[in-house]
Amino acid sequence: RRAAIASTLQSSHRRHRTTAQTSPTESLNTIFRQNITMAPSSLLSMACTSLAIVSPSFAFVLPQTGTAKCDPSKTSLTVSNDGGISGTTRRGFMDNVASATAAIAGGSFLLTAPSPAIAYGLNKANDKLASYGLPGLSNVPNGYSALAEIYGKGANRSPLLVAFGFPLDWVVTLPSQDVNGEDGTIQAGEYAKGDTATFFVVPNESKVENIQEKDKEFFKSALIAAISQKGSNIYQDFKIIKAEPITVDKAKYMLVDFKYTLLTGAGFEVERRGVASITSAGDGVQLLWAASIAARFKNKTEGQLRNIIQSFRCYADGLNFSADLRAAVADF
Repeated sequence: RRAAIASTLQSSHRRHRTTAQTSPTESLNTIFRQNITMAPSSLLSMACTSLAIVSPSFAFVLPQTGTAKCDPSKTSLTVSNDGGISGTTRRGFMDNVASATAAIAGGSFLLTAPSPAIAYGLNKANDKLASYGLPGLSNVPNGYSALAEIYGKGANRSPLLVAFGFPLDWVVTLPSQDVNGEDGTIQAGEYAKGDTATFFVVPNESKVENIQEKDKEFFKSALIAAISQKGSNIYQDFKIIKAEPITVDKAKYMLVDFKYTLLTGAGFEVERRGVASITSAGDGVQLLWAASIAARFKNKTEGQLRNIIQSFRCYADGLNFSADLRAAVADF
């Protein structure tokens, strides 16, 4: 009996020592290997577990970087100096979980979807523009990709050629086609951080001969229509900060700085800053607007967003889109 007890104690000691020597990274790798074929609905649970293993303090305790304030009487988010959401609030924790979930989900996405650098590029965009007899994009910075795409391939929209540059690590989405026509828009973004650039056609607006002669109320109305497509109750405190005219390749644009507060479905308020380029091509008014969380705009993204909207071009007048439209019908 004494020998059996001693053997049992020794075996238990070995198991305890092996477990203690397993690093958080090894434990996380084990979870990934065991869950490599998990259903999408398990991602949130995995994110919570991963945060707790890698850094329990990151998942459940107030970060030590930046500053955070919490006022129980307010529902607004608190943002640290680096533009991230901080604090021990429910929203702060869920933001960390969302980031981890996006990273986990993104691992499988990258295996099947081309990166923006592969699918797009400045040379490809300029070749597309050249095929229509148009000048290439000349003010796209190093470290940026670019696109030149047809918006309006469906019978329910008027076709436009849209081009702009964007950071290499941003993801592009394009309109979808079905039997009813085209839906959606051209957009690029770093979605996990809330940085986006979105093309928008202002509804019920006809051709404007000189967009630079319009007043501030016109631009305010156009931008509110752009940011409130999901409903008029998702924003407040919209304000235009400044507007300035530019002329590129004989086309007139207005560059507009603006800010607003986004109202989330959970009752939080998120301050956002944005910039837009507004023009009139074909038979309507179009714009590209780019925005991010106000703290990120101040500390990181302002230069990026300005580069994007300053590169924006929109064409329609005198262009023959028949070849691209025929190709779209054939693909569908």
